[in-house]
Amino acid sequence: MDSTRSPNDVQMDSAPPSEPTENEPKYGGYSRFELELEALANPYYLNHLASQKLLNEPAFVAYLNYLQYWKRPPYLKYLTYPGPTLKHLELLQQEKFRQDIISPELVQLLVTEGVKASVDWHKEG
Repeated sequence: MDSTRSPNDVQMDSAPPSEPTENEPKYGGYSRFELELEALANPYYLNHLASQKLLNEPAFVAYLNYLQYWKRPPYLKYLTYPGPTLKHLELLQQEKFRQDIISPELVQLLVTEGVKASVDWHKEG
């Protein structure tokens, strides 16, 4: 996300973003749709957010609640890693998880679970 725009700038009462178009504004070369797409699938990113104390900020917690639109069609079909993304989004709604994700042990557990889920999903496909 570019330095002039942050999750705090998103209107929480606004509708979810539309699917990307050619003329859509870009932030650091990416559309809002792309920026919000799957950052939550990365446990290291979640740990980074916790280390910056963003997960304690009421505006950021409201942003995490806003991102729940990814659970619904048509957005769900765009998730490359729906399992980890949606699981982390759900966990981030809980204050305890937002505090605990600072732990390297929890980050590693989430990474291991994500890799295992990905391998299992590819075996089934």
